Amino acid sequence: MFQQDQEIFNILLEIVSEGVIIVDNHQKIMEVNTSAETIFGYPKSELINKELNLLLPSNYHTSHSAYFEKFIEKGKRRKMGEAKDLYGLKKDGTIFPIEAELNPFTIYNKVYVMALIRDVSEKKAIEKNLMLRTQALQSAKNGVIITDAQKHDNPIIYFNSAFQTLTGYSDAEILNHNCRFLQGNDRDQEPLKRLREAIKNGESCQATLRNYKKDGTMFWNDLYVFPITDSKGLVTNFIGIQNDVTLKKNSEEERHHFATIFNESLNEIYVFDTETLKFINVNYGAQKNIGYSLEELKNMTPLDIKPNDNRAEFRKTIDILLKKNVEKVEFETVHQRKNGTKYPVEVHLQLSNLGERNVFVAIILDITERKNYTTKLENKVEERTQQLKVALSKEKELNELKTKFLSLVSHEFKTPLSGILTSSQLLSKYQLTEHQEKRGKHLKIITDKVYFLNNILNDFLSIEKLETGKVNYKFGHFKLSKIVNEVVYNANMLLKEGQQIKYPENIDDLSLYQDEKIFQLIFFNLLHNAIKYSAEGSVIDLQIKQDKTLTTLTVKDEGIGIPEKDKKSIFERYYRAENVVNIQGTGIGLNIAKNHLENLGGSIYFESKENVGTIFTITFPNIAKL
Repeated sequence: MFQQDQEIFNILLEIVSEGVIIVDNHQKIMEVNTSAETIFGYPKSELINKELNLLLPSNYHTSHSAYFEKFIEKGKRRKMGEAKDLYGLKKDGTIFPIEAELNPFTIYNKVYVMALIRDVSEKKAIEKNLMLRTQALQSAKNGVIITDAQKHDNPIIYFNSAFQTLTGYSDAEILNHNCRFLQGNDRDQEPLKRLREAIKNGESCQATLRNYKKDGTMFWNDLYVFPITDSKGLVTNFIGIQNDVTLKKNSEEERHHFATIFNESLNEIYVFDTETLKFINVNYGAQKNIGYSLEELKNMTPLDIKPNDNRAEFRKTIDILLKKNVEKVEFETVHQRKNGTKYPVEVHLQLSNLGERNVFVAIILDITERKNYTTKLENKVEERTQQLKVALSKEKELNELKTKFLSLVSHEFKTPLSGILTSSQLLSKYQLTEHQEKRGKHLKIITDKVYFLNNILNDFLSIEKLETGKVNYKFGHFKLSKIVNEVVYNANMLLKEGQQIKYPENIDDLSLYQDEKIFQLIFFNLLHNAIKYSAEGSVIDLQIKQDKTLTTLTVKDEGIGIPEKDKKSIFERYYRAENVVNIQGTGIGLNIAKNHLENLGGSIYFESKENVGTIFTITFPNIAKL
């Protein structure tokens, strides 16, 4: 039976894949299996009855003995090599990492320990290799991500610190998400189509994309994506390497921009070598004016287009720049075209670098027109001076005539209006039997209107009163709706075909303590202008708002607008914009409105765009204060 048990034990010993070493409580090797022989390189005969320290590096002997004694004392199963590094010693002197499991047992009242030994050299090498690769990825300056192609939507399963630093997203915002979050709403980029197609087909792809950081900052991402396949050729992952090329992209755009400026400049620009003086590059503006092609110019020097200069004189000029005594040289000379014609030029010459090559850059201005203009200008200075004196004299005279004309108009209109007023009053005394009530009603309307017109003309045409400050304002309470109704009623008579006036809303309860007639005068002037300077079928929008202190009136039209250069002068007396010269008007309405508003503590301003329309806004204090 004992022999049978021994055979079973030996069979089990050899079946175990780990190395098995059995030692007694004195660390004498009692038994080993074939795997142990292979691991340590000793035949069994050289290990039996030997000290266990034979299989351990010398620096482990002392600590191992102490450890073994404690282990025997406790008598419990124990794994070694997982929490700390443990090493074995081969016969050939090789030290290698191992993992060991110690199992104590007792037979015939003797304590033995069975050690299961595993050579983990390959495992440690793989772990070290993975660690080095991970450290390399983490230390890389380029952003690196790895996605899982086997999962839905190809989510990110790894990213390095450079990727996170570049994009600004948190771990939770990156991991398990498709990398399209970097594109924001900018997902119609042409390179994205190629990238999606490549990923779909499991192929490599390079694309430069507009990506967006978490804070919204756009950066140019030079992305290289390539697939990882398993032994069967199935794509399991994609690796994406990102490179922020924003600075490079901006530099390229700047170079392109400067190149465009160079080529499209109307001035002549020449770049030539400091030693040979041969042209290196010449812009299109110069080629067009001088008549030579770039290929022809590359075999020429500045002296070939400067008929009046020789090499010695030219060298003397450019030596100042070569010695760096000055940064730029400016002078006038004459250039000769390919067809033999000559023209005056102003040369701006400076030293520069093209890579490591010293070059001169010359910017040439064709000053033919300037020369001609100077001559003409000298001939016309006296003539223009005299014309200006005459024009100023006529302007002064014209202003005086306009003022006198307005006074004359006031006087001439006042007399017939007074006659109409008297006639209407007398007419009301002749009563007929029938229709008398209607006649009286209409006569009253005529009387009211005549009084109204008479007062308006008195104020409107009395420019002298505004200039001298002798205007007497008459203040009182009145409803805004009353004034709006009257002004709109009168303006309706002036509307062009299809024009509409959009009446202001919610003004029934609004009132002012102001000069009613002045308010009506200004309002009508703005509305009349809107009608006059707008086309048929247009809409004129009126808006009135009132807060605790101010009333604001806005008149918006869809008219011809005010040209930009005329805006600063539009409130000047008699001034009319250039686009209304063929439309009847005096050019005094806005000036009078502005003066009245300033006198009453109000203001007027406008916004206008030519051929789009104009918005005039006036403000009045709700209660007049003079």
